[in-house]
Amino acid sequence: MLRQLYLLIFFLSLVSCNYFKPEVKPKAIARVDESYLYKEEVKDLVPAGTSKNDSLLIVKNFIDRWASQKLLIKAAEVNLSATKKNDFNVLIKQYKIDLYTKAYLEEIVKREVDTIISEQELKKYYSENKANFRTNGVLVRLRYINVSKDHPKLATIKRKFLDFRKTDKKFWETYQLQFKNSALNDSVWVDMNQIYSKLPFISPDNYASYITAGNSFQKPDGNSTYLVKVRDVIDKNQVSPYSYLLPTLKQVILNKRKLELIKKFEKEITDDAIKNDKYEIYK
Repeated sequence: MLRQLYLLIFFLSLVSCNYFKPEVKPKAIARVDESYLYKEEVKDLVPAGTSKNDSLLIVKNFIDRWASQKLLIKAAEVNLSATKKNDFNVLIKQYKIDLYTKAYLEEIVKREVDTIISEQELKKYYSENKANFRTNGVLVRLRYINVSKDHPKLATIKRKFLDFRKTDKKFWETYQLQFKNSALNDSVWVDMNQIYSKLPFISPDNYASYITAGNSFQKPDGNSTYLVKVRDVIDKNQVSPYSYLLPTLKQVILNKRKLELIKKFEKEITDDAIKNDKYEIYK
């Protein structure tokens, strides 16, 4: 009996110690009316390595913005009309619906959509829709190099540049690193804006003098010279070539699949709700 009494006293002492122990509250660093900003909320605000003065400025600016927002929302709640606030509440409710459903559908699409697109499907889509894919500007296929005028192999480089045989692949792998600038893959279509940045002597005003299909030329540039060979040109508002459109075609087909999947899922979820008596329209 005495032992049980000691145990009871010991237990009560533990409970009383915990009961009277002051509750640890988070430390507030700012207040606007009944709203508090706590130290915990700004602990990760300052990047590591920031100086003390900059850290204080970052935190001070954050606190000021926090206070301004709190004061503005309170003022808005008091001063905006009931009609206006109701309109905004409707928008907020709809925004939440849109946000949730969009996120959910994106997860469904990410999990279910087939991202593999065959070459046959791409070419078929291009063939059926190419009239809708017209160029916004001039497209060009060309190659060029910017080589020093004193290069010991300049004559050979010029000759091989004009011939440009597949058997010279090793030659170009060796010497391309010695050029100031170059682009030798003339099978790729590029927009004229890229040409203006790579060949600064060509501009929108004079490009027609240089950029014509089959044209090859040299252009001195200080201590170096540009060698250019234009392979092909497509003018503005013409049907874009398949190879140029390939990334766009893939994206268009993928987006089409996503939309079809979303429509299918929306129909299935509605049909399932009707079937399980979760959705009905009253007449």
